[in-house]
Amino acid sequence: MTINILHTESSLGWGGQENRTLNELTGLRALGYQPLLACPPNARLGARAREAGFEVIDIAMRGALDLPALWKLRRLMASRCIDIVNTHSGRDTQLAGMAAHTLGKQRPRIVRTRHLALPISSLVSYVTLPDHVVTVSHFVASYLVSARVPAERITAVPTGIDLSRYQTTTPGSLRAELGLNNDTPLIGTVAILRRKKGHAELVEAIPAVLEKFPDAHFVFAGDGPQTDNLNQRIHELGLTHNVHLLGLRRDVVNVLASLDLFILPTHQEALGTAFIEAAAMGVPAIASHVDGVPEVVCDGKTGLLVPVGDSAAIAASIIRLLSDTSLRKTMSAAARPWVEAHYSREVMVNGMLAVYQKLLAGKMSS
Repeated sequence: MTINILHTESSLGWGGQENRTLNELTGLRALGYQPLLACPPNARLGARAREAGFEVIDIAMRGALDLPALWKLRRLMASRCIDIVNTHSGRDTQLAGMAAHTLGKQRPRIVRTRHLALPISSLVSYVTLPDHVVTVSHFVASYLVSARVPAERITAVPTGIDLSRYQTTTPGSLRAELGLNNDTPLIGTVAILRRKKGHAELVEAIPAVLEKFPDAHFVFAGDGPQTDNLNQRIHELGLTHNVHLLGLRRDVVNVLASLDLFILPTHQEALGTAFIEAAAMGVPAIASHVDGVPEVVCDGKTGLLVPVGDSAAIAASIIRLLSDTSLRKTMSAAARPWVEAHYSREVMVNGMLAVYQKLLAGKMSS
């Protein structure tokens, strides 16, 4: 069944949402589809999609009532005989939804993907305009049901990653870069330095870990608005020798391959792609028991879950895993197969195609 698919995104930035969309485009192409992307001309997703060889249509999307944008989307859907429009943010959902509904009975079906674990501001973008809603986790699906989106109009299709990028056979080089011995315990995180990611609680946990493991080192890969605050607290606690703020890194796979433990005590997370990436590299994780995170970190099997904001629990979990080499190895061995079964790009794309096909066949509520 040939399906003409258009993805729309009004966001200008780059994060997990945009990364998932590009992964979907790539996975669809691998299966023989030719998906299109419509986004503002200065969107980072558009630039990366073009670099990857996708056709990108520039549409400004200046507001929810941007009539020129609505008209361009309508004309694009009609001229390309689009069957499915997959929207990703509020503004493009409103514009693409309204454009599609002006095309009458032959209009494309609208699928809205919800990427965030945040309260929604309007039901229109989830009930009135789209025919179906996809969520990146079961947690987000449950939240939407509680917000009065009909359950039969929601399907959870968890985010997947390109496993070919995450090879566990090559040791990481981060210890050598930092001048550390090969047997130095190395604990790290990869995330934008925002308050809700929980870096501050991790910093507060480090002194207790160093009492038990004085040779342990911690690396924070990423930048963001909390950089100065974290630097200040690291200095206040006398941790500058053992804690390394690496800044934004392009070699995330190398960073992960260097770690004994991955930790991200986030306050809020729809799913947590960083945990999937760590697991793909066979790195046990310590994570907050919050939102969709327990779906990707299996407590006691691929990592440990701790309460949100609990530095003492974070420290205790790090100490437990550093003290128990056998448990770490068992978790490491379980992590990669778990991701392969549930969070590969292929699993994600097949899940999305199943939604598209059922919707077009009239077998799904809309």
